[in-house]
Amino acid sequence: MNKLDTKLKSILLCGCLSLASITQVIAKPVVIAHRGAPAYLPEHTLESTTLAHALDPDFIEQDLVLSKDGIPVVLHDIHLETVTDVEEKFPARKRKDNRWYAIDFTLAELKTLTVHERTNADGTQVFPDRYQGKEHFTIGTFEEHIGLIKNLNREFGRDIGFYPEIKAPAFHRQEGQDISSIVLTILRKHGLDNPNANIYVQCFDFNETKRLRNELGAKVKLVQLIAENDWGESPTDYDYLKSEAGMKDIAKVAQGIGPWIPQLAQLGESGVEITDLAALAKKNKLAIHPYTHRLDQLPEGVTSDQLLGLLFGRVGVDGIFSDFPDKAKRFVDKSVRLH
Repeated sequence: MNKLDTKLKSILLCGCLSLASITQVIAKPVVIAHRGAPAYLPEHTLESTTLAHALDPDFIEQDLVLSKDGIPVVLHDIHLETVTDVEEKFPARKRKDNRWYAIDFTLAELKTLTVHERTNADGTQVFPDRYQGKEHFTIGTFEEHIGLIKNLNREFGRDIGFYPEIKAPAFHRQEGQDISSIVLTILRKHGLDNPNANIYVQCFDFNETKRLRNELGAKVKLVQLIAENDWGESPTDYDYLKSEAGMKDIAKVAQGIGPWIPQLAQLGESGVEITDLAALAKKNKLAIHPYTHRLDQLPEGVTSDQLLGLLFGRVGVDGIFSDFPDKAKRFVDKSVRLH
C-alpha cells in the first residue's frame, strides 16, 4: 500500500464516517439492485432479478430497449454482442459498425439468444471472477420482469419497487420507435404511472425527461441520470446539469438525480474532495441515487464499507445502485441497528 492509499484510508476511517454516525445525518438510504444481482448471475436475466429479490433491496433496476416489433426488453445496451451469443446465432445480422442491435430483431428472435456474462471485445469477461457457467439464460421483457417482481412481492410479503431506465430515446426515434410512449403505456397498464407508486423512471437524456413530464404527461417519479459529456451518452450537456441553474431545471420535472460516484466525491493527493453537486441537489429537494457500487471495481486502497460510509455520511446520498445489493443492504441495516 502506498502513502496515498494509507492517507485515504485514514480519512475514510475517521470518526465522522463511522457506521453509528451515518444515520444521525440522513434517513435510511435505499438500495437499488443494479441490473438485478449481476455480481452473482448474468445481468438483467429473470434469474438475476429473482436472486436480487431474495436479497431484499428496496428497488430492482430494469434497463429498457425495444425489439423490432416494439416490445421493451430488459437489456443494458442497445446492442447485443457484449451479453449474448448473437454473433454465433445470427452472424449475418450485424450492421456496418460490426455490432448487432436489439431493434433489428423481433422478440421471438431475441428469445432464442443465450445471455452470458458481460464480455470485452476479445471475449474475456469484464469481471473475471463473476459467474462462469454456461447455462441457458435468456432475455426477458419488461412485463415479464414486472410480473415476476409483483408475484414475488405477494408471495414473500414485500414491497420491492421498480427502477426502469429508458435507454437511448433519440436512437429509438431515429429507428422509428417511441420508446417512452411505449414504456408509459405499460406502466399505466400495471398502475405504475403514479407519483405514489413504488417506482422511479430514469433517463440520461434530459430532453426526454422533460418530454416524459411535459408532453407525455407522466405522473411517475422521474430521476435524471448524469453522465460526462465525453461519454457520448446523449445530446445532453451534463456540465450544465451539474450547475446551480441545471439543478433548478431538473427539479422542475424530476424528483431525483442519478450521478456517477466521482461526480460527488473524488479521492486525490489532498484526500477526499466533496463536490458541490450533492449540496445543489439537496437545495432543490432532489433525491440522490449514485451509480455504481461494485466490490470488484472499488477505488484503490478503499473498502466497500469505506466507500459507502463516505457516500452515506459526508456526501449524504439517499440511495445507491449496487451490483452487490446484499453487501450494500447489510451496510445500511448495520448502520440503522447501531443508531
